[in-house]
Amino acid sequence: MYVLPESLRNELKKPLGKVVDKNRIMDEIKNRKITVIGDAVAITVYEKGVVPDLTVVDFKIMRKELKGLREKVSNIGDKVVRVSNPAGTITDELWQAVEDAYNGNEKTRIEVTGEEDLAALPCIFLAPENSVVAYGLPGKGIVAVEVTHGKKQLVGKVLGKMRQG
Repeated sequence: MYVLPESLRNELKKPLGKVVDKNRIMDEIKNRKITVIGDAVAITVYEKGVVPDLTVVDFKIMRKELKGLREKVSNIGDKVVRVSNPAGTITDELWQAVEDAYNGNEKTRIEVTGEEDLAALPCIFLAPENSVVAYGLPGKGIVAVEVTHGKKQLVGKVLGKMRQG
């Protein structure tokens, strides 16, 4: 398990990719394998007609449970995996679920009990190159990360700075 130290919190507030508004996200993901993290991003992409290859949700938007959110998100994906992941961590369970999803062929939805706030890290680290990982940046838009060898190395360095629990 990885645990986020206080010293890394500000570093992780910086976007790891290009920030776009919800109307421009389709330009970033066209004809690519797509991973989305966060309920708002998942709904945005799904309502534009794209079922992500991997979706990671916690049934909350900005840490609040909203009426009807679970029903909207529950249509996304064919396979469902439920994991526990407390705030400020990446559990082995979450890491394994992400890895299994990328190794499989089904469109997968990982439902997190706790928070999916750090799920972008294992997703970027494990995703196939040339795919896109998209996650929300509250008040700013959607971060679209084109997965490259360089991005994987950058995330590997961040993971190396996190405490192993």
